Amino acid sequence: MATQITLRMLREREACDKQVELFRSLFGDAVEVTENAAVAVADRFDWDWAAENFLTAPAWAEYYRVTAAARAEYDRVTAAARAEYLRVTEAARAEYDRVRAPALAEYYRVTAAARAEYDRVTAPAWAEYLRVTEAAWTEHDRVRAPALAEYYRVTAAARAEYDRVTAPAWTEHVRVTAAARAEYDRVTAPARAEYDLVMAPARAEYDRVMARTFARLYREQEEE
Repeated sequence: MATQITLRMLREREACDKQVELFRSLFGDAVEVTENAAVAVADRFDWDWAAENFLTAPAWAEYYRVTAAARAEYDRVTAAARAEYLRVTEAARAEYDRVRAPALAEYYRVTAAARAEYDRVTAPAWAEYLRVTEAAWTEHDRVRAPALAEYYRVTAAARAEYDRVTAPAWTEHVRVTAAARAEYDRVTAPARAEYDLVMAPARAEYDRVMARTFARLYREQEEE
């Protein structure tokens, strides 16, 4: 039997647009599944998703069993690195939150009336959109487009007014918090870099294990 995965197969399993386009850029319309091919793109393509969608139940159980050790090691490294990152950045985060809280509160206060008016205008249009699309779920794609277009048409003026009213308040919020954000980024940057450095080998190994295991099991089930 064929041991390929194709673009059509991804679409049939409703893969996200990003992965579909990535698959196309990496492989074209199809790829012969081998361990080398899978490992070569293990840091980009989601082989874990592929395992969930293309392996049979017994093969999936075996996949989960084989990758468990790598997953546990990745989780262990992640937890320790994350805890250290949070410890190092705690003071900077608290200071940023302290400065940001009143600015955000003021933003919400200033924009509350505009938000309420926007919600009032858009609620009936959204309810109508849901009514139309729910009733015709079996023809979802065909019915959804005009219903969504009508929703956007009806709510466009309200959205424009909401954006007009809230824009100055958001600009002020950004201005007030800019210095605190810059200081937060400055203080946390070394900790973030260290976190990424610690995480990279564990993530890479986990990705490689998933890719190799999926490729082996997929070939075995398709060649039976």
